Amino acid sequence: MKKQALNEYWKTVVDTIQEGVMIVAPGGVIVSANRAFLQLTGYEIDELIGQPCSSLNCTACHLERKRENHHWCRLFREGYLKKQRCVLTRRDGSKVHIFKNASVLKNSSGKVIGAVETMTDITELLEKETKIEAFKRELSGRDTFHGMIGVSSVMQRVFNLVNNAADSDAPVIIYGESGTGKELIAHAVHEISNRRDFPYIKVNCAALNESLLESELFGHIKGAFTTAIQDRKGRFEAADRGCIFLDEIGDLPLATQVKLLRVLEEKIIERVGDNSPIPINVRIISATNKDLMQMVREGEFREDFFYRINVIPIHIPPVRERNGDIALLAESFFRQLQLKTEKNIKRISKRAMNLLLQYNWPGNVRELRSTFEYAFVTCQGAAIRSEDLPPVIQNYKNRAKESRSVEPILSDKKQRQKQELMDALDAAGGNQSQAADILGVSRVTVWNRMKKFGIHYEKKVWQKQNS
Repeated sequence: MKKQALNEYWKTVVDTIQEGVMIVAPGGVIVSANRAFLQLTGYEIDELIGQPCSSLNCTACHLERKRENHHWCRLFREGYLKKQRCVLTRRDGSKVHIFKNASVLKNSSGKVIGAVETMTDITELLEKETKIEAFKRELSGRDTFHGMIGVSSVMQRVFNLVNNAADSDAPVIIYGESGTGKELIAHAVHEISNRRDFPYIKVNCAALNESLLESELFGHIKGAFTTAIQDRKGRFEAADRGCIFLDEIGDLPLATQVKLLRVLEEKIIERVGDNSPIPINVRIISATNKDLMQMVREGEFREDFFYRINVIPIHIPPVRERNGDIALLAESFFRQLQLKTEKNIKRISKRAMNLLLQYNWPGNVRELRSTFEYAFVTCQGAAIRSEDLPPVIQNYKNRAKESRSVEPILSDKKQRQKQELMDALDAAGGNQSQAADILGVSRVTVWNRMKKFGIHYEKKVWQKQNS
């Protein structure tokens, strides 16, 4: 390949590189630069060639020249630079943050004939780091509690109870609707307690059938069942000296409840297939979105086990009862997605925020987060509008008006159903199965209507629960 063709070849290669590349002579005069370097600095090639590299006002070079008794350029003194972080001044006077790598160039006899520098623009990276740090500071501010946001009085009471519960070793149970943040509360109890340096193990009681659940909780020995090819520790052993979080404890089978009751009372477990007791030191934290007391009355949850895990109950309010928190939560999720998606969405419109404040949030915090994930996909402008929110939220106000207009018509029917249910249960002495037969409906329907009307039957006295 001829020399001229070779030079053209290497010029094409260098211009393809995304980093800025500059070549200087031993005296610091610029002799060449690639296309990316011109874009980085804003100069034309004719404006750079023959100019001293000091004209770029690199902060690193400036600092070097301020030192006495030093070579004018550290690169030519040391032979290389690695990951030098500095700031250049562009042609228009603006500043650009860069990472610089450089090395001297030598001929075949070892004489220095120049130097090459590569520069990477890190301005966007620094801006993102700044945003992340600002968001971290915001999350650690006065409106948060271990990553949970809430200034409402009901949430402040929850946070105070969590602090108090952390000082104890008694079992904690967390009640709340789906999506209210029960797992965050459980983790906060562990993080504040003196067990924070030991394991925190999570188990979803609804995700496994009875036989698998016992093996998960207590472990098994080799040969305990067909697939047990070796001994295996359970979650309780793994959580030794720490905490175990039993989520969806309302779905725990009755047989497993009996075994867990023994764990709570005797502080020992037995692996599946073995009868050798293993002592454990574990704090139990559980959670449910079910009415365990009602399940006890129904015979679906053991009463003795209920009172053993219900030592420190923590009730998380639904989002609709957390006055003042919805706007804070919305702003938090908005900022998180700004960082994650890098979309140029700057704010939430007033109308969109009003819709968020009016909605009743049956899915609670989880639904609010999903709403913003949806909005960041649909939003094409600089602000999230009401049209960018999910249809269920956009149409909520109209549905609420319609429901209020038919409420007088429905009230008589509901009152009649309630009275019929009370009469049937009274005739059945509180037995829900017999009441279902009297009404000609299923036992589940009877239970649902009792919950719907806020009534329960105890010692043949009807009481209405406070709502």
